[in-house]
Amino acid sequence: MRRIGISTGGGDAPGLNAVIRAACKTAINDFGYEVYGIRNGLDGLFESGGVFPLTHSEVRGILPQGGTILGSASRGNPFLRKVKKNGKEVVEDVTEEYIERIKLVGLDALLLIGGDGTLAIASELTKRGIDVVSVPKTIDNDVGGTDYTFGFDTAVNIATEAIDRLHTTAESHHRVMILELMGRDAGFIALHAGLAGGADVILIPEIPFSFEAVCRKIQRRIARGSKFSIVSIAEGSHPVGGQKVYKRAEDELYVARLGGIGQVVGKFIESICGAETRVTVLGHIQRGGTPTAFDRWLATNYGSEAIRLMARGRFGRMVALQGQRFTSVKIEEALASPKRVDVKGDTLQTARALGIAFGDEA
Repeated sequence: MRRIGISTGGGDAPGLNAVIRAACKTAINDFGYEVYGIRNGLDGLFESGGVFPLTHSEVRGILPQGGTILGSASRGNPFLRKVKKNGKEVVEDVTEEYIERIKLVGLDALLLIGGDGTLAIASELTKRGIDVVSVPKTIDNDVGGTDYTFGFDTAVNIATEAIDRLHTTAESHHRVMILELMGRDAGFIALHAGLAGGADVILIPEIPFSFEAVCRKIQRRIARGSKFSIVSIAEGSHPVGGQKVYKRAEDELYVARLGGIGQVVGKFIESICGAETRVTVLGHIQRGGTPTAFDRWLATNYGSEAIRLMARGRFGRMVALQGQRFTSVKIEEALASPKRVDVKGDTLQTARALGIAFGDEA
């Protein structure tokens, strides 16, 4: 193996550039590989200048930068590609065209950096004979097989700062402040930021909530003289027996886009609990900007370890952090067991011991 290609897919996350930098330097310094960047997910394989050499010069100074110097593509899936046929747009599996391009540009192996969507692409490419190693990236921290994905720590820090800032205005105006956070079907960001920021109510997808229970918590605080409350809510949260709230329905190309549960809960609190309520949706602010020191450290180790996996011929695997050890798992295993908040785990027990409500109290 002499030539490797690096691609970043899916939504951006703080730490992507740290992975690219570490992988590039390790490949060149330790193994003498040629490294190529693929722009915009795997779409760069078909773009003019979309595959270009990565040297020390290209990765110099990118460690603290957010985003990705390679660009990304949330919908660059060769197995579900929108193409035009007879004047109509249809969805087809064009994987063989991608494989031909990989071989044509002379890449011996791919390092694919991304979340579950990118991992699914990596798994299918592996089955079709392409040598692939993956690195887990998502602010949601929901990839199985690893304790942490890079990007999560930065998102939690940003969300915690938002809660800190909401505290002051909530207390000044005697309001209930709701902060809606990302996370899809996993409540890690809302839970960790809520605990770190001193939220009074935390609502997560793993624990269906009761509107009445949330209201009782707020009313008890008011009765004790605390005329403000902070609610940290994950976008995938939903009431008992109810449905999640979506901004956009899914189709054959796009996954459903969550969003709006904060407004639903806010309207209930204001109308039924009699407490003035404001809702803040933090949105993409959670995934932008400079990565934290932990995410830089994690991403750097992931990138370097990915190249060592390649050197050992350990393809079809994803780099993982388990305890204090960097190891790897089969990509299929990571996909088979997406990670969710342990509702009986230590963090939940701590939060409940502090009096934080999860909307499931009788």
